[in-house]
Amino acid sequence: MGKKKEMKYSGIGGQAVLEGIMMKNKDQYAVAVRKPDGEIEVEVEHYVGIMHGSKLMGIPFVRGIFQFLDSLILGMRSLNFSASFYEDEEAQETAADKMFHKLFKDKAEKVFSGIVMALSLVLAVGIFMVLPYFVTSLFEEYIRSASFMAIIEGVLRIVIFVGYVLCISLMKDIRRVYMYHGAEHKCINCIEKGRPLTVKNVMRSSKQHKRCGTSFLLFVMLVSVILFFFIRVENPVYRVLIRIALIPVIAGISYEIIRLAGKSNNILVRIISAPGMWLQRLTTREPDESMVEVAIAAVEAVFDWKAYLYEAFGYEIDDSWLKDEPEEETEEEMGKASAEASSEKADSGQR
Repeated sequence: MGKKKEMKYSGIGGQAVLEGIMMKNKDQYAVAVRKPDGEIEVEVEHYVGIMHGSKLMGIPFVRGIFQFLDSLILGMRSLNFSASFYEDEEAQETAADKMFHKLFKDKAEKVFSGIVMALSLVLAVGIFMVLPYFVTSLFEEYIRSASFMAIIEGVLRIVIFVGYVLCISLMKDIRRVYMYHGAEHKCINCIEKGRPLTVKNVMRSSKQHKRCGTSFLLFVMLVSVILFFFIRVENPVYRVLIRIALIPVIAGISYEIIRLAGKSNNILVRIISAPGMWLQRLTTREPDESMVEVAIAAVEAVFDWKAYLYEAFGYEIDDSWLKDEPEEETEEEMGKASAEASSEKADSGQR
């Protein structure tokens, strides 16, 4: 058996959408969707970010705020693209729809997406940041310890978040999205483990990944518990306001943690990542091969995985080798294939 290879950072990331997957590499992203007729549609676009080129993007704990906003914008775009293939053609346009399009014309879709994203953020802040405080404040008459109250609030926040994830995982449509989420992780794990990107290798890979958005959100909850424990004010109104005001700080810290987790595998990082990896058991499901095909299509549209395997692992892959892909000991076989290819090049050079 060949020596087990360490995972190496590839730089690609993604998101599951409706019957498809978005994959992003640097400033380019692709959305691959399995259409109702069974064909795979792939759209490739560029997204440079709201603070592209700014020095702020190089400052730790600040860049995470803008990265989070970029991920929301890009996620909404990708979701809208995937949903366009499954819209109800027989649905009647309402008077409100006509008025909205009349007001904003060609920008109507972007404005609508912006409104939805803003409302989603407000709801998220209300449910996960403000609601736990108000529920906990009901016990102030019975619990005099401010520290204990802060711990109860933090535990309640995490319970609400995990409960929310668990509840939506029971929905039929969300289960399919979670299957595509699993396919996304499996593709990235396959590449970062040094394996050729084939359906067989992807299916054998893990459906959990340390850079997952689920882990990021859990870090947000955990970091908020720590910050709210140490940063306290007496006025109830200020307590609510400070919870809202600290959200960018929490997002910035959480981003740095998830970034470190994606690039390191030491024991401390594994311990920190463990809760998020556990939670991904709820937000990822085993995909079928047709979903993996969609994920591969998204990756290959924006990422040259063969060049990456050669640069990161020294494996030179050609199409003839892929057709004869071995069942086991993939890395060992790749090493042999690479050595043989190098030997052949040396011989031809001597001739």
